[in-house]
Amino acid sequence: MRIPKSALIGVPILLLLPVAVRFIFPAAEKYYLHLLIQILIWSFIYTGWSLMGRFGLTSLGHGAFTGIGAYVMVLLWNYAGVTPWIGIPVATVVAVIVSLLVGYPCFHLRIVGHYFALLTLALTEFVRLCIVGLRDLTGGSLGTQPRRFGDGVSLYAVQFEPDRVLSYYIALALWAVGLYIWWRIDRSMDRYALDAASQDEDAAASVGINVTREKLKITAISAAMSAVGGAIYAQYQMYIGPDTIAGLGVSLNIVFAVIAGGMWVMLGPTVGAVFTQVLSEGLRVTIQGSTTLQSIFGQGALALDTMIYGLLLILFIIYMPKGILGTLLERRAHRTPSLPPPERGRVGEGVKA
Repeated sequence: MRIPKSALIGVPILLLLPVAVRFIFPAAEKYYLHLLIQILIWSFIYTGWSLMGRFGLTSLGHGAFTGIGAYVMVLLWNYAGVTPWIGIPVATVVAVIVSLLVGYPCFHLRIVGHYFALLTLALTEFVRLCIVGLRDLTGGSLGTQPRRFGDGVSLYAVQFEPDRVLSYYIALALWAVGLYIWWRIDRSMDRYALDAASQDEDAAASVGINVTREKLKITAISAAMSAVGGAIYAQYQMYIGPDTIAGLGVSLNIVFAVIAGGMWVMLGPTVGAVFTQVLSEGLRVTIQGSTTLQSIFGQGALALDTMIYGLLLILFIIYMPKGILGTLLERRAHRTPSLPPPERGRVGEGVKA
């Protein structure tokens, strides 16, 4: 397999990025590393969602899977002392089982489009209400924290938040695994089966494709990636709450980021993560630092970012349906002149010079 030139350039840059941040921003090194870590972890989760979204399976339930991954792992660690090395696989299995329990009747009964999106939205709200209702275990709406092990840097407890450089490389490895999964699926026969099913299920079934099985497979993989991402996010943040890792807002942010970046391109979710995280930080700093906005909107100023997200989502859907990266690649392809086919003469005359 030939390695692309972009990878030969990009990989060393990513590996040396913490060194560059320390050199360029010595006073704010932890802040910028934190921003990069957030981008990488959410890129992994966004990539997992794009595996379904690109085949027409618009899920608003991935906030449930990230919440299941985070809470199951944290509760096993806090109350049973189960190491996250076991807790994360258990949480992933739970998320996959939930995805199959919801997905099988939907796909078997051909519930698609808006109805599938609404059903998955209900799943997210159900999981959030369960977390809030079990407040004695989960902390309810106030959230909870994983029990810190030692000084907070432990391989056994999979805790690494105090060391931002180590956290960066763990997040980078997670992001690379997500890209590899996307790449393998994109080059598998399942991709063609799902493409066919997304166009016409009856036609796909007529040529021997088990549509329900293929959809369940991609749903399980997507849910598993979201659960793993949610668990790693919890271990890095050392805090989880129903609105930060499991609420409807999480699901909507996932959808917005992937659409903004481009769900049909491997690095599209990553571009979406960069865009949304930078936008979120920019809006947070602007709103919190603007006395004018706070005087006009009062406490409602804190909700301006949600309104801006909604407006941007509408604009992306109308004017950039392929996302930022997808649109840029499409324009680049149109600007690249293609070589004309060789001119052929009539039979017996050969090729003209």
